[in-house]
Amino acid sequence: GARETFESYYRKQRRKQARLVLQPPSNMHETLDGYRKYFNQIVGFFVVEDHILHTTQGLVNRAYLDELWEMALSKTIAALRTHSSYCSDPSLVLDLKNLIVLFADTLQGYGFPVNQLFDMLLEIQDQYSETLLKKWAGVFRNILDSDNYSPIPVSNEDIYKKIVGQFPFQDAELEKQPFPKKFPFSEFVPKVYSQIKEFIYACLKFSEDLHLSSTEIDDMIRKSTNLLLTRTLSNCLQNVIKRKNVGLTELVQIIINTTHLEKSCKFLEEFITNITNVLPETVHTTKLYGTTTFKDARHAAEEEIYTNLNQKIDQFLQLADYDWMALEPGSRASDYLVDLIGFLRSTFAVFTHLPGEVDVHPTMSGKVAQTACMSACKHLSTSLLQLLLEAEVRQLTLGALHQFNLDVEECEQFARSGPVPGFQGDTLQLAFIDLRQV
Repeated sequence: GARETFESYYRKQRRKQARLVLQPPSNMHETLDGYRKYFNQIVGFFVVEDHILHTTQGLVNRAYLDELWEMALSKTIAALRTHSSYCSDPSLVLDLKNLIVLFADTLQGYGFPVNQLFDMLLEIQDQYSETLLKKWAGVFRNILDSDNYSPIPVSNEDIYKKIVGQFPFQDAELEKQPFPKKFPFSEFVPKVYSQIKEFIYACLKFSEDLHLSSTEIDDMIRKSTNLLLTRTLSNCLQNVIKRKNVGLTELVQIIINTTHLEKSCKFLEEFITNITNVLPETVHTTKLYGTTTFKDARHAAEEEIYTNLNQKIDQFLQLADYDWMALEPGSRASDYLVDLIGFLRSTFAVFTHLPGEVDVHPTMSGKVAQTACMSACKHLSTSLLQLLLEAEVRQLTLGALHQFNLDVEECEQFARSGPVPGFQGDTLQLAFIDLRQV
């Protein structure tokens, strides 16, 4: 006869039990089993309550159950937010997402509203993207560190087909050439390209079963891929370019590689379109603006080439030892300058004899070589002028001036010899005109 007392006692006790069930274990985020156990407890609790709702009269009513579920939902979401943020392994985050989907779908089957859980999964999706980006930063670093920065040699048709299968590259000229031949890019191009595709598949895995529209999925993949290119890959490339020991040939190869990767972005766009069936013309689609990554890397590599060359020129100039009071000039240009001009000649030969370069990017390699050559000549001219006008040089003999003149002639001769093709008329000699006047 104590029905009311029993109902209130029952509900009070069950609320306490619910609070216990909703307390996550402290190391829950370490394994999937921790999460599974937690979810099973909660599902178990609400399945029992639902059963009691349908098999008894008045002990449990819908209002009481909804209120209990509201409390449970907010506690569960808070616990998941905290614990999932500790997770750095993308595959664990993915497994967790699948568990949450099962959990939500099960409870929805019992009539509990679960929209908030699906909203929270979109937050976890950002967390998943972050863990993927960290993982791929390591992947890209390994690829760039192990690259030999020289064109890929191809000895037979099978190897040729294998590389063209990994990376979208077509060149009628190269196809006609007999084996052995070389692709213009180095190993890191097909490897990086394949890894970008792997990343896209990994992003896609998260969006399965989330009841998202194909436009939402497409948008999510494109946004994540843009981050992969503009942040993760961009940092890795910039680090390689800024390394102390990176040489000119490597820098030139990076310029070629990034040009090819930039061209391949349109194939990545198609790849995403094929997966999501959302055409790029659709109003809301995010564009892949990751191509700027490759442009930026190329500019950085070019700047590094110019700086690098000027530093080398400075090293030679440190050996300059003019005797400003010499009575007689030597019979030829100073040794240090002859060596310096020799170095410049061999350096620019590297630019002009790049395999396949002439056909593939006549403008690119040519333009970089011309700018580098012009910048080197201007730097050399300014530096020589400074030597002549140094405050310490109080007196000059004609003999010393004649010797200096031999050196300037050596520079002018180098400029006239066309170390880099493509300069109009005497453009390069003009770099030394101020020096000559003085």
